[in-house]
Amino acid sequence: MTDTLTPRFGLVLIGDELLNGRKQDAHLPAMIPRFAERGLELSWVRMVGDDPDLITRTLAETLETGDIVFSFGGIGATPDDMTRQCAAAAIGVPITLHPEAEVEIRARLGEKLNDHHLRMGEFPAGSEIIPNPINRIPGFSIRNHHFVPGFPKMAWPMVEWVLDHHYAALQAPGREVSQTLLLTDTSEGPLIPLMEVLLKEFPGLRLACLPDAEGERKVELTLRGAPEEVVKGMGRLRELLGA
Repeated sequence: MTDTLTPRFGLVLIGDELLNGRKQDAHLPAMIPRFAERGLELSWVRMVGDDPDLITRTLAETLETGDIVFSFGGIGATPDDMTRQCAAAAIGVPITLHPEAEVEIRARLGEKLNDHHLRMGEFPAGSEIIPNPINRIPGFSIRNHHFVPGFPKMAWPMVEWVLDHHYAALQAPGREVSQTLLLTDTSEGPLIPLMEVLLKEFPGLRLACLPDAEGERKVELTLRGAPEEVVKGMGRLRELLGA
């Protein structure tokens, strides 16, 4: 549940391959349980192609929200990897070689190092690095935005590191729970007045109504929120259904 003490979290997924069907996104289904086990949840996801103007505009918009954002992809060394430059443009700062990133890249590549490799350590001025436990090529953080590679085996532990090192105070495992009631021989229409009453009495709860996709007369009602509120809300729901 989002409130003034719990900022929203969002994902930006970058890459033409996600939009033209050459690859299926794996990040969202991997992030949901990682956030949930920490008592956190995602509020939104954006998917953007390899269009520098669109990436810059997207990041400029998300920076204005104050949300905590994780961006996946586009921080490599090839010409189509433009996320670092777009982030700098969205913030309005230059892009520079980060000294800690340079140390990590040099340590990883040794004699194989060339100027193209060092580009992967060029971040918007004022950034902090995100350690990469797989190959030591870091990501970066700036203004509550965290940029990691598109490769899952690298990106996912890097996101976990950010959550546990920067947002441990926001974590509260078990803060929210959900309960679902399956109703048979009904449709969602007759349940609307009941749902309106329930949400008025329990404004802190989220209610989801999911009718059967196969056309059967079945409806799932799910309540999500603080554990004690969900228990009370589900009890009230049963009372309303009984009446």
